[in-house]
Amino acid sequence: MPSPSAPPPAPAPSGTAAAGAGVDRAQRLNDAIRRLRARLRSESGQHATGLTPTQLTVLASVVREGPVTAARLAALDHVSAQSIAQSLAALKAAGLVRTEPDPSDGRKKLTSAAPSAAELIERLLAGRAAFLARAIDEVVRPEERVDVDKAIALLERLARAGLDDEGPA
Repeated sequence: MPSPSAPPPAPAPSGTAAAGAGVDRAQRLNDAIRRLRARLRSESGQHATGLTPTQLTVLASVVREGPVTAARLAALDHVSAQSIAQSLAALKAAGLVRTEPDPSDGRKKLTSAAPSAAELIERLLAGRAAFLARAIDEVVRPEERVDVDKAIALLERLARAGLDDEGPA
């Protein structure tokens, strides 16, 4: 039985109302993610790096993947080869990555991260995690922590939508 202070549940939308509710929900989620990403960039010190979010995403992929081709980076980050080439050129100019011929196929180049790149990515990720941990401690009540875990699982599924055969759980 609902608590006396809880509002009654809203009736389930039907037809076009359901579609509209789905679009509204999607827009609210998009807005919340956008605001959270901006806050994470700010709190981690990302703005001080002088690198764009795209460049940092590519750099993080190079750090994580090790020696990697530009084509593989484009596939990993779901961007065009031209976008990867532009990001890699900026990262190379900043001394954060280097390229070498692929020993198994001399026509290809492998991109590797400089040690300073790995340190930068680690520092940014640690800053983001520290902010989120503080925010969760300050804003989320202990009994709501399980809801955060559920939200994480849902966001992970949404991030994979269309990439695998997983359906609703």
